[in-house]
Amino acid sequence: MKRPPDSAAPLLSPHGAGGANHLAANAQQTPLSPRGRGAGGEGEANRNHSATPTPPKESRFWPIPSRHSVLALTLLATVAAVALLFGAPLVWVAWLAGLSLAAGLSWLAADGFISRRAWRAAPLQARRLLPHAFSLGVPTRVRIELENTGAHACIADLFDELDPSFTFEGLPQRIVMPARSRLQVDYIVTAQQRGLAHFGRVQLRRRSRLGSFEQRLSLGEPCELRVFPNFAALARYAWLAGDRRLAQIGVKSYARRGGGTDFRQLAEYQTGDAVRFIDWKATLRQGKPIVRQFQDERDQRVLFLLDCGRRMRADEGGSAVGGRHFDDALNALMLLAYVALKSGDEVGVITFGNRPGETRRIAPRKGQAALGSLMNALYDLEPCAAHSDYAAAARELAQAHPRRALVIMLTNFRDEDEGELRPALQLLRRRHLTLLASLRERVIGTLAAQPLDEPGRGVEVAAAHLFEQSRRDAFARAVGNDALSIDVEPAQLATTLVNRYHAVKRAGLL
Repeated sequence: MKRPPDSAAPLLSPHGAGGANHLAANAQQTPLSPRGRGAGGEGEANRNHSATPTPPKESRFWPIPSRHSVLALTLLATVAAVALLFGAPLVWVAWLAGLSLAAGLSWLAADGFISRRAWRAAPLQARRLLPHAFSLGVPTRVRIELENTGAHACIADLFDELDPSFTFEGLPQRIVMPARSRLQVDYIVTAQQRGLAHFGRVQLRRRSRLGSFEQRLSLGEPCELRVFPNFAALARYAWLAGDRRLAQIGVKSYARRGGGTDFRQLAEYQTGDAVRFIDWKATLRQGKPIVRQFQDERDQRVLFLLDCGRRMRADEGGSAVGGRHFDDALNALMLLAYVALKSGDEVGVITFGNRPGETRRIAPRKGQAALGSLMNALYDLEPCAAHSDYAAAARELAQAHPRRALVIMLTNFRDEDEGELRPALQLLRRRHLTLLASLRERVIGTLAAQPLDEPGRGVEVAAAHLFEQSRRDAFARAVGNDALSIDVEPAQLATTLVNRYHAVKRAGLL
């Protein structure tokens, strides 16, 4: 996998090499200072940007006739044609057309000489400011800073070469830059697909000094940035957890059962403390009742088995971003990984159903730095049309991780998978606490809930109920008496998984 540059984007110049070593920070930076330096804005990268850009080399001069030139030529041809139709002598018309054309060419040559000289003396400078990464489906501002160091105003049309998977607002733009001025151009992009996003060159088409032609400029070098899963659910959970309002997103608060298993500290006895936790030796030394306090075990392990096969290619999003089942499963995985890491547990991931050689194996790690490792390892993962081998995935996890853990298998269950899925779950349950999390198609519930107000609608409703019942029965047979496993629509997957995890922790099932 190709690794994108650590910086956001290089300094852009009309000829590519001018300031390639200067790094842009994020899209919230302030404009350039008078000598082309960072104004100190937000972020360390901007404060370190202190060198003046190197003057770019001369680029090839490719003039494009402007609209005014085309209109003038069209008018000249029209006048000549009308004159000939009304019987004007051909010689007169030819002389008039020749003189007009010669005057126009002289005007064009003078405009080219003046404009080229002015542009060479004071080339246009530009810098694209990008965030360090994009988030799927989240509108993000991109800023382009332009600097006109010349003594004359610049009129141009601006466009940016974006990745085809992006939608955008605010392009193209007509810009007018006075002499010796700086301009900030903002537009909004929304990533529609995870993975590497490619940004090409900034495109400018500027008008000449006398307006007879235009020149097209390509500023800077291409760059690549990463598009990660949507962080919105994770950020909302972190904020609500700090304010103890998790019930707003459906996360339940479970009553504490017992005092945990890991010793925490000795403390003075308080009313309500269990008598069995009194430390009699410490009590004799201190001359007052001392009890042992415990906490939940914090070195437990959570392992994800993420299905990347053909079942996860289901897409119910329509025109919405991130409507695929795989994106919902990945978002739920990231949220639960964040919760487990905050609780002190180790988190690891094994994918299955990938193309040969594309399986991802992330070893269990703890600490908040592990979340970044998961993001970097899974951000460009996509489901494929391969068959998902549940039995092979269960054998691989059982051999690689013999220590007891909470295993969460994320998949899209169908009733025909029962015969293969049941032995895989039985193999995992010999050593691990296993939770099957299946995604149910939302469209089935929508069809089953239709009112019977049109002819033929009853057949659709009956078929939806029959399919749903068959799937529910097969799921119950596959998971057996397991009360942890879930079969929910994609929108409920994240909160349901977090609730199951909290229930497991509070009940001490691991």
